[in-house]
Amino acid sequence: MKILILSHRVPFPQNGGYAIVVANTIKSLVSTGHDVSLVALNAKRHNYQSSLPDEELMGKINYRAYDIDTTVTVLGVAMNLFKKTSFNVDRYYDPEFETLLIRELRNSDYDIIQFEGLFVSLYLPAVRKHSKAKLIYRAHNIENQIWWRLALQKLDPFKKSYLRMHARRIKNYEQQQLNKFDAITVFSEHDKDTLIEYGINVPIAVLPIALKLDHYKPDIKKTEFPSLFFLGSLDWLPNREGMEWFLDTFINDLISGDLPVKLYVAGNDIPERFDDYEALGKVFIQGEVDDALEFVNSKSIMIVPLLSGGGMRVKIVEGMAMQKCIISTSLGAEGINFKDGHDILIANTRDEFYQAMQRCIRDEEFCIQLGKNARLLAEKEHDITLVTKHLVKFYKACCEG
Repeated sequence: MKILILSHRVPFPQNGGYAIVVANTIKSLVSTGHDVSLVALNAKRHNYQSSLPDEELMGKINYRAYDIDTTVTVLGVAMNLFKKTSFNVDRYYDPEFETLLIRELRNSDYDIIQFEGLFVSLYLPAVRKHSKAKLIYRAHNIENQIWWRLALQKLDPFKKSYLRMHARRIKNYEQQQLNKFDAITVFSEHDKDTLIEYGINVPIAVLPIALKLDHYKPDIKKTEFPSLFFLGSLDWLPNREGMEWFLDTFINDLISGDLPVKLYVAGNDIPERFDDYEALGKVFIQGEVDDALEFVNSKSIMIVPLLSGGGMRVKIVEGMAMQKCIISTSLGAEGINFKDGHDILIANTRDEFYQAMQRCIRDEEFCIQLGKNARLLAEKEHDITLVTKHLVKFYKACCEG
């Protein structure tokens, strides 16, 4: 099949959940004999001008990136108050990129065009007008849910009202836009049910996050026990909010020694204010690491204190693949077919998190077994080869329908 992937950010390097999912999909489709093109927006704030796929992949795909400035300004936010749409979506529209995209569609006939998330759905009318391909939307999140859940966490009435306004606008946009696609893929049954509740009536396939599992090679001999760690991009609001809650809640326990364990925080775009949480020999704010999997392998207990957001989190699936003992909120583990206490530990309150951490810190054998169970679950449900087969089968059904 001839497939075009539209992405709102360059998925190279694979240093975040979105990039991992998009790049893995491309690589797997190419490896199974499909003709894949990638057209990506390159937001200046990500600064990926020189980011290219590896040479082997570059020789197998048609790849174009287009620089776009998605910077949020105070004036832009103020002007958006008087519109019916959300600036968080609108800032990804660029008429010059649309012209480039139309040129691409005129030069090539595609079977499938896959829109990777809501921000590239702005280009749906132009694509529909200039292509006979089946148009597939992949919901990386139910975007409005992120804003609703963020609003719930705010005490300031102005911030709460502002976030609710954007949640309503994004929900209206999702409800209007998604029925215009030929089909949709989501990562979890929960997201499918949500879209059906919204009145989305096009075919929806549940295809979980998938990894190339032979890249994930845990080595317990190199793991520090006990140790807590978080790995994730903190420019994503739900991650930042969750880690602020965790650090504010447990920093005194970590410093005093009530929790006799070191905490390591790593990831992209960590705000400078997080440096204030550092505590000598106790809490380490490391920022971006050179090798994410090496970092994950070196630590024993993964925390996922997600309080908002939606869909399925890539980092938690990567943690499972690396045989990590994982403590997560129910929301953080959403969409994963885990058994609490067998594959993952679920903690939704301060007391539950505290008890879970104490249990893991004291019992290394329990941590090791939990990690082994998590890896088996990843092999059963998150193998890229299996998920890609289901994706291609879904594509073909759409083309035949």
